[in-house]
Order: sequence, then C-alpha cells, then structure tokens
Amino acid sequence: MARALRIGIPVGVVVLVACAPLYAPYYSTVLVWELRKLFAWLSLPLLAVAFVVLVWAVQWLVRKRLGKTGGGSGGAAGALGCLGAVAGLALAVAWLVYGAYLQDRSYMAATDIVTDPVPTLAPRAPYLVGKAQAAPHLGDVTGEIADITYLPDSDRFATLVERSGWLSGYEVGLVQDVPLGGTSRSQQRCSFDVDVADARISGWYGHNLGRLISEQKRWVRFEASDAYVTCRGDTPIVVVPLKRQTGLLVVTERPAGVALYDGRTGKVTITTDTDGIPGPSYPLSLAARQRESVVAVGSFSDWWFDRSGWDASEDGANEGNDSEFTLRYGDSSGRSVYVTPLTPQGEASSVVAVATVPARHAGGGLAPLTVHRLDPTWSSPKAITALIKAEYRDVCCYNDDRVFEVVPTGGTTWTATIGSEQDIRYRVEGRGQIAGREATCLKAADGTLIRCAFAAPGSPEEQELKRREDQKKDKPQANPPDLGDLTAYTPEQLAEINRRVGEEINRRLKGG
Repeated sequence: MARALRIGIPVGVVVLVACAPLYAPYYSTVLVWELRKLFAWLSLPLLAVAFVVLVWAVQWLVRKRLGKTGGGSGGAAGALGCLGAVAGLALAVAWLVYGAYLQDRSYMAATDIVTDPVPTLAPRAPYLVGKAQAAPHLGDVTGEIADITYLPDSDRFATLVERSGWLSGYEVGLVQDVPLGGTSRSQQRCSFDVDVADARISGWYGHNLGRLISEQKRWVRFEASDAYVTCRGDTPIVVVPLKRQTGLLVVTERPAGVALYDGRTGKVTITTDTDGIPGPSYPLSLAARQRESVVAVGSFSDWWFDRSGWDASEDGANEGNDSEFTLRYGDSSGRSVYVTPLTPQGEASSVVAVATVPARHAGGGLAPLTVHRLDPTWSSPKAITALIKAEYRDVCCYNDDRVFEVVPTGGTTWTATIGSEQDIRYRVEGRGQIAGREATCLKAADGTLIRCAFAAPGSPEEQELKRREDQKKDKPQANPPDLGDLTAYTPEQLAEINRRVGEEINRRLKGG
C-alpha cells in the first residue's frame, strides 16, 4: 500500500498537470504565458548550470569506472558547483540586460522612420472631457465606470460600467456624442442582461470574462485597458483585443484577433474580421509597447546609455494622457490611428517626432509603426500651454477653463483645446516652434477663425483675416444711437444699459 501511494501520488500529480488544458484552460493559459516569459529570461543561465552538471556527471562516471570514487572527487564537485553558480549568475545578469535589448529590437521589426509629414488628422474632443461627461449621463446606474474609449469610426466616446458586487458582470454601456463644436449631446444606453451575461474582466470564479475567452481559444491573453464597449442597437458588445506570444529565447507579443462578448446572451465569439466594429481592433497596449521599443533604434551601447530613440512627451497639458491618442484621418477613408508626440531621450522637451500606429490591422503580425521626423520641431506642450495663456489671455483661463490635449493634426501642425470638462469653447492651432514666424490662431470650437497672434504672410489665416477686413471696409458704418441726456434716466434704467453693454462686450471678446 505504501509503495502504491509513493508511486501513485506523483503519477496523479503529473496527470493532473498534463490534463490541465482540458479542465482548466484559463489557469493553464496564464501558467504557460508566465512560464514562457520566465523561461526566456532564465534559458541561458539554466543551460550554463546544466552544462556544468553534465561535466560533473561525466567526471563522476569516469572516476567510478576507474575505481576512483573517493578522495578528491568532493573537491572537484565543489569547484564545479561554484563554477556553475558563478557562470549561471553572470549569464542571468547579462541575458537580463541584453535580452531586453533584443526584445525591443524584435518589436522594432515593423518600425519605419521617415521625414514625411504627418498625415492630416481630424481633431476630436479631449479624452478627459469625454471621461468627465460620462458620469452625468448615466442616470440611475449604480455601478462604477470601468473604461472609457474613443470610437473613431462614429466619433463618439464609449463608457463601460461594472455592476456592483463580487459575483456580477457589467451593468450598462453608454455611447455618447461629445462634439468639439456645436451643441449635439446625443447618447445611447444599452443594458446588459445581468442574469445571463454576468461575466466581466477580472471577475470572480465563473464570472471571469477571461475564463470564457480561454474556453473559446487557448493561449491568448489581453489587457483590461484595451477592452471597450459598443452598442449594437440595444445590445451591448464588449470588444476585447487579444494578444498571443511568439519566440523562444526572445518572447514578444502579437495581435490575435478580438473577442466579442454579447451583453444579452453572454456568448463569446473570437474573430479576426473587425470591419463591423466601430472601434480599434489593434491592442492599444501593443501599440504602446512598439512605441516604447524605438529606444533600441541604435546599437546596444546607445540603448544602454539612453543615447538613441525617443520618449513620449510628459509635460504640460498632456500630463496623465500623453501617448497613443486615438484620432481619425482627415480624409474620407474612415481609417484611424494611434498618435504619440515624441521627445528625445534626456532633458530635452521639444517634440521632434510623431509616432503613428494603425488602430485597425489585419493579420497576426505587428502593425507598422511610423516615426515622422518633424522639421521644424515643436516646442513642448508645456511651452505651448504657456504661450496660449499669454497670447489669448482674454479667453484662457478663467474659472474651470483650462488647456487640454495638445495633439498632432497633420503636417507640422498641432491643435490645443480650451474650455472646461463640460464645455469646449475654443481651439488653438499652430505650427512648429512658438518663437517662429508661423500662424498661431484662435478658433471657435467648431473651427471658425477668430483671430491670430501672428498670421504668416501668404498663409490661409492671413488671407481669411484680410478678407474679413475688406468686408468691414465695404460695409457702411452705422452711427450708434443717440441716447440723449443721460441725466434723464433713472438709476434702474442706467443699470440695465450698463448690464447690456457688459454682455455685448463679453460676447464679442468670446467671438460670439
């Protein structure tokens, strides 16, 4: 009986581990995913230790055959053991460093560095504004906001709300229009069937959406921040971009389609056909990892001493949301892209390049990352914000107004938005360095030109302002009405006139 237990227990454990993919696809996927990354870092040290053990075993067998198993074998074994430990530790440290460089180089395989201007991009409401306007439109929803994502195809913001409780899923999806100009506030709410579709990302036990995805397709994982919701009529659909691992000694990630979770039936569908999804299908976290890998554009020594590549600009208005802006192209193609302004590594803060990654990508390879070198370069978002406050002080910034995102909008142009989280009032468009002789113009939120701090000769802004001046000259000037003797007015009448004058001055200053 004791012998059967000694043999049966280890065999049972081996069988349980071997069959884990059959009865525990989620946990086996997590285990394989993490072990594969761990093996990539420890593979060379383990090989070094295995080589030393093999040499020691061969020596021991030779000495045993020759009848020399005693004496100095202990000293030799100890020396080989120390040698193996030192070699393994040295290789572990070396591979930990050089392996990270090789990993960055692997992600850079799809990177192209060009001097072509950034394609024309359509401005949108800032992400922070879309986030702030979600909560007031949720009504009597008792859950907590889990995610807010910009849907470029429909130019709307989607909000995914978790239902309160440990063993519960999502409650509603909200898709709302947050216009950069105009007064539209259309919105659509689609509710989950909480009795049937009761799973969510990072849920407990059978309410874990990751578990449902693993049952449909093993060996793929995802980032919670990549998921978002859309409304297909009254049915909420949770879109989860998936990733897979590739490589042996250098393990990296690749896209693996998307998982669609039906909020009415609780069904999970895995697909690579994303044409009907009004949002990004390429994992944003993977696009960010590709952008981070551009630090390996040079040699290993350049990478080690931070002498090559670029970083995301992290100062000024973009602080807290400084990379992977989801924007639409300015043409009618309907394409969208992740955009990130880049600064050199080190203390420099000027924007010298812009990185773009398609938000949609077909196939299982990396999406192309294009780094557009800027000429002229931009000032930093912090300097641009200071310029806006100095040149347009009559509109920025009072009460809750502030300068929001400074994002690329094509060529060498940038756009900054001004207003509060509930009302975007203006935008400022500029080119290049703030000290250059290029146009920096204030426009209404809908794009109507108000004025320019300096309009470059021959620029479209100068031509528009000149046209307005000509129209004013051609228009007959009407004399202001004669108010007569002001002493004849009562105090109440004078107060009313003063109020109306003040309102008119404010309206004209704001470009009304």
